[in-house]
Amino acid sequence: MPEEGPMQPTLKDLATVKRGTEHLMRVDLVLRSIINSIGPVRLEFEGGHFHALVVSIIFQQIAGKAADAIYRRFITLFPNSTPDPENLLRTPDEAIRATGVSPQKTVYLKDLAERVVDGRLNLRELTKLPDQEVVRMLDEVRGIGRWTAQMFLIFNLGRTDVLPVDDLGLRKAVREAYKLRTLPSVEKLRRMAKPWHPYCSLATIYLWRSGRTAVPARRKD
Repeated sequence: MPEEGPMQPTLKDLATVKRGTEHLMRVDLVLRSIINSIGPVRLEFEGGHFHALVVSIIFQQIAGKAADAIYRRFITLFPNSTPDPENLLRTPDEAIRATGVSPQKTVYLKDLAERVVDGRLNLRELTKLPDQEVVRMLDEVRGIGRWTAQMFLIFNLGRTDVLPVDDLGLRKAVREAYKLRTLPSVEKLRRMAKPWHPYCSLATIYLWRSGRTAVPARRKD
């Protein structure tokens, strides 16, 4: 069954992105300069929710090329190279580990699949839930933490108002853009971001790009 559409405006809607960009340019002169310099951002969203979470677990704490190689071997275990919860649960742990996935991450992947299969984690329902409830539910999955959940909100659900205050790339970009002497603390970043609401996700994406920080495509919890 296809995943249900969002129940609120998201960054997948070009009109929402336009409104958010105009809002940020109006309330923050630094962001206005960044937006004028970078131009319109082309946002790309990850596909199926389960697949995205599987990728996030596999890529944790591994350099890009090595993670890519492991992932390419891992998906060959599944029909059409698309893992689904039922097939993942039926796949022996030994076969998963043979692709380069660590024993710990194998446990994480199986925990994710079990939760989806037994209904504790209803991925279709996530599109209907508030941001904090999505974070809470994903945080219960072994190997998925708050940062991963926030990236899921931005890059899968397209939520407009996510501020990943613990993200080092964002903090470095803010220090550079706003000419700060040190990295902003979590509280300082939250104060600075007050005018950005309800488009903190869009502000974050522009700041990542302004700081020459690659927009995170993989997770790091």
